[in-house]
Amino acid sequence: RVWTKDELTKLGDICLKYKVTVVSDEIHGDFTYDGYTHHVFANIKPEFSKIAVTCTAPSKTFNIAGLQVSNIFIEDTALRKAFINEYNKSGYSQLNSLGLVACQAAYEHGREWLDELKIYLKSNLDYARSFFAERLPQIKLIEPQGTYLIWLDCSDLGLSDEELNDIIINKAKLWLDSGTMFGKDGEGFQRINIACPRETLKRALEQLENAVKNI
Repeated sequence: RVWTKDELTKLGDICLKYKVTVVSDEIHGDFTYDGYTHHVFANIKPEFSKIAVTCTAPSKTFNIAGLQVSNIFIEDTALRKAFINEYNKSGYSQLNSLGLVACQAAYEHGREWLDELKIYLKSNLDYARSFFAERLPQIKLIEPQGTYLIWLDCSDLGLSDEELNDIIINKAKLWLDSGTMFGKDGEGFQRINIACPRETLKRALEQLENAVKNI
């Protein structure tokens, strides 16, 4: 889901009313599909920025998660000081030089690369959608509004989550995210990352297809 401005406004108003701090993870904000717009929560209303901890990173967008660099914006002075105090206690308060340089380079020079990446991801999504519709209709692709992590509804297979995971890991030889890691509502679902070369995606879906056919 890509939350709409109206949805974020309603959420923010409730949080203001009850003095709730909002930690807004915007890490996938660069990836939205046609017809959807990413809205930064803290920018919806000036009042929201006073209760917001906005988290961003170049890691998902530019594939540099291993460099362990992210950005946290906190406008409210008291909230920012409290955060820094807790952060310093963690003993993990120093970023590495390579991560800092990579972050700067990505934000200053990565626009052309990102634009081409989004076109490629859209084509991967189109390929996956067609594959499931034509060759694996038992598995339903949940149409995403954003991100390259695609949800698959496997409930029509009639398997328990343990059986489903066994088939995916041991038969299809894939490592997906089981929906159960997100709670009860994730039962019967799997999540797949399509941010990969087309050949890798093609091979993974064919392995899944063969495993399902042999149930």
